[in-house]
Amino acid sequence: MNWTPQQIKQLNVVATVLSVVILLVVVFMRKIQIETSIDFSFLPVFHSSLNALAGIVLILAYFQIKKGQIQNHKRLMTAALIMSGVFLISYVIYHITTPEIRYCGVGSIRILYFILLISHVVLSGISFPFILFTYIRGLTDQRQKHKKLAKLVYPVWLYICFSGPICYIMLYPCK
Repeated sequence: MNWTPQQIKQLNVVATVLSVVILLVVVFMRKIQIETSIDFSFLPVFHSSLNALAGIVLILAYFQIKKGQIQNHKRLMTAALIMSGVFLISYVIYHITTPEIRYCGVGSIRILYFILLISHVVLSGISFPFILFTYIRGLTDQRQKHKKLAKLVYPVWLYICFSGPICYIMLYPCK
């Protein structure tokens, strides 16, 4: 598909607005508590697994582009983006319906947990718009811009995909 500059600009505007809205939702989700009879305690294992799966898909997408398999790379990147989107929805639903679990580890493992958690949260917030913009650059066949952004965004997204599930595993005994 040939994308016009106007269409690309519109995609960028949508990505910007979506980024702001999602950032605000995530920042304020702890202040929103919805009482429900539905038990969402199953969601952390679901969204952690989804996050790890997105990381695996990102790795597969990397190997596809290195082999010149552009269409496979696009499909895999689209799948990773969708998985990350479903993860985000699941994460927000869980946190607005379920009381917070505090980390119970002590000593150096506690320090490691918080380093992982804080870096995961901060990098997630910072990288989200850049993930969208990188995806848009690839989708609209702006290869040089896509490649330049992807070199920075890809390793961060990969870190996020695996640091989240590690934090979940570390938090699991604290239930």
